[in-house]
Amino acid sequence: MDQLNRLGTELIDEAIDFADELGIAEYRLDNETTVLDFGVEHAGGVEAGLMLAEIQTAGLASVTTRLESVGAAALPHVELTTDHPSLALLAGQKAGWELTTEDFEGLGSGPARALVAEEGIFERLEYVEAFDFAVLAVESDALPTEAAAAQVAEYAGVPESSVFLPTFSTASITGSVAGAARASESAVFALFELGYDPENIHSVSGIAPVAPVAGSEQAAIARTNDALAYGGRVHLTVEEESDVFAEVPSTAGEEYDRPFAEIFDDADWDFEELPADVFGPAQLTVDVIGGETTVYGETDEELLVESFGL
Repeated sequence: MDQLNRLGTELIDEAIDFADELGIAEYRLDNETTVLDFGVEHAGGVEAGLMLAEIQTAGLASVTTRLESVGAAALPHVELTTDHPSLALLAGQKAGWELTTEDFEGLGSGPARALVAEEGIFERLEYVEAFDFAVLAVESDALPTEAAAAQVAEYAGVPESSVFLPTFSTASITGSVAGAARASESAVFALFELGYDPENIHSVSGIAPVAPVAGSEQAAIARTNDALAYGGRVHLTVEEESDVFAEVPSTAGEEYDRPFAEIFDDADWDFEELPADVFGPAQLTVDVIGGETTVYGETDEELLVESFGL
């Protein structure tokens, strides 16, 4: 299998070729870093969000939409399926890079994390890459600066001209779609944190509603997390049974039944102060090969209706 950054670079080229159709724009910084505006100053859209999720997972997941109901409203839902959960979700889609400089703050996900490989995830997976290009998806309400691009280049060990930064704000159509695409990742990462070997997960499919775009970044972060914790459903096909499956859904957490706007306010928006169990999907179905199929947790449509303002 090709390296994540090679696969991601190919998808970046595709996004550039279809920039007009996706509602995105390409910029070159003075240091020759390529920034793709997926939803900051440009509108982006549903297709841009799907493309972004493909870039984050390096094309190792299929990402589609379908229309389902939340309350009386018909809303798009994003479904993401992969047979390579360790690489696509943990080494790729997981947001694990805090990109912070004097003039920029953002949260990075995608293939470039594997070039640095300093997160515990990569040690456990025994996975690291060395490649000529770096692809880092950046969640921020501003476009990356040269200082931010230089940091990515330095950490990834590539020239600044070899860095690609597809960037989106949470409060955008792209942000809502990309957020909904994280249901599968939220379950796999929760299992990883609970000590379950991700290599025992053969396939994963997840679906969550696309939250209506909020009027601010904070409101959007709260809504997209509500979409996962109260509307996200995940199916896993696994090799080994485990008692930790019951701990994955958000229903197992003490904060369950509260909208994330309240949860984040109580924590002064310091995400590190929050227990990890608040970020699980609402429902998890586990199919053990040769064993039983068990459902854990449940969705909360009433809370979603309130959160989404439906």
